[in-house]
Amino acid sequence: MHWSVIAPLIVFVIIIFGIGFWSNKFVKSSDSFLSEYFLGGREMGGFLLAMTMMATYGGASSFISGPGVAYNTGLGWVLLALAQLPAGYFVLMILGKKFAIVTRKLKSITLIDFLRSRYNSNVVVWLSAISIVIFLFASMVAQWVGGARLIESLTGMSYTTALFIFAVVVLVYVIIGGFRAVALTDALQGSIMVVGTIILLVGVVIAGGGIDNIMGDLVKENAELVSPFGVGHAYSPAYVSSFWILVGVGVIGLPQIAVRAMSYKNSRGMHSAILIGTIGIATIMFGMHLIGIFGRTVIPGIELGDKVMPTLTMGVLPPVVAGIVLAAPMAAIMSTVNALLMMVSSTIVKDIYLHYIKPDASDDHVRKTSFLVTAVVGVVVVLMSLNPPEIIVWLNMFAFGGLEAVFIWPIVLGLYWKKANKFGAIAGMVVGLSMYIVITQYFPNVLGVHSVTFPVISALIAFVLVSFATHRKIKDTPEFI
Repeated sequence: MHWSVIAPLIVFVIIIFGIGFWSNKFVKSSDSFLSEYFLGGREMGGFLLAMTMMATYGGASSFISGPGVAYNTGLGWVLLALAQLPAGYFVLMILGKKFAIVTRKLKSITLIDFLRSRYNSNVVVWLSAISIVIFLFASMVAQWVGGARLIESLTGMSYTTALFIFAVVVLVYVIIGGFRAVALTDALQGSIMVVGTIILLVGVVIAGGGIDNIMGDLVKENAELVSPFGVGHAYSPAYVSSFWILVGVGVIGLPQIAVRAMSYKNSRGMHSAILIGTIGIATIMFGMHLIGIFGRTVIPGIELGDKVMPTLTMGVLPPVVAGIVLAAPMAAIMSTVNALLMMVSSTIVKDIYLHYIKPDASDDHVRKTSFLVTAVVGVVVVLMSLNPPEIIVWLNMFAFGGLEAVFIWPIVLGLYWKKANKFGAIAGMVVGLSMYIVITQYFPNVLGVHSVTFPVISALIAFVLVSFATHRKIKDTPEFI
């Protein structure tokens, strides 16, 4: 074991536990358990909002698999990653004040609370709940695998042992601390992510003899490594131009990101979060993917893409510094996992159990049920992670696309278009979901664009046409529109 590397990570975990136990006192004393446990009392300021959005968005695919893909395919993947820079800007500018104001009026605690109030449809609720559970489970598996592989690389433990250690650490502080613990740890984790990215990028550039030398070595090895379309022309112009839908504007449709726009304190915080979040995401996405391709000249021959980042870190940095830097991917993974856990747990507890099964449950019963469901979801994801895919980024991207195809138009049109109704929402969600599954499974390269493109466009067309055709059947439009 690399004890000098592991020691800073142990300190990091101890701090995380401390935040979880400190946050638990708010969970115990809050007048509204659900609002506190799943939204942190809506008290996030600008820095906290920026960090939690950035940390939730930047997970294992950004810090573990992303650099690995760049290592293998070149600067083309870095170009694709840059489409993620305005993600936080899109979410807060488009949802922004209106989403926060509306959800406060409705006393919505989850995204499905908003959709239920907006469309007054059990079908919309169940489609939303099923989509969240299915796709977020897939995304959580990607994060669990990333955390386990990181611990495996550092300690020499078996993958299974590393997986269980990572799961226990995350589950303890999330279960006891709720959303407040998630947001506060995200602030710490987001800061570590930015600092760690900068340190490792500088270390790799120095180890490679400077940027000019690195670029020269890449061209000597294979000129396609510096092509905007990747080795073997892996990324066509159509794919590159459509990828921004998945990781740019489409991020508005990710429930775990959209719910952040419900939980901040005031508009001043939102405006500062846009600036801080955009700078933070830019630093991480650009830096980590550059590290991947630059690292190819520093340590060639790394076979497993998901081990590129930890291998480079331990290879180019002093042990203690490497431990601090490796807290960055650990932070990214943990912060994404905790957000997804809370999202799935709130969907099951608040949107299904309390609404349809036991609406008269006492606060104590709700508290115990929330803790239990969060724990059970975590255990199920661990079991699903025992046989991991080779590169987890593709699993994460699959989950992103599915959620966006289902949710982007019910959220956006539900906020800004009076004629949007439950029939249009159902049509859009069904068309988006079914087309996305069919395309990803059977026709993944239609016209060379990313597989999320046609489902999102088709869902919009279906939503608008059906809403226009049926809006006269809906007598009452909600007052907040």
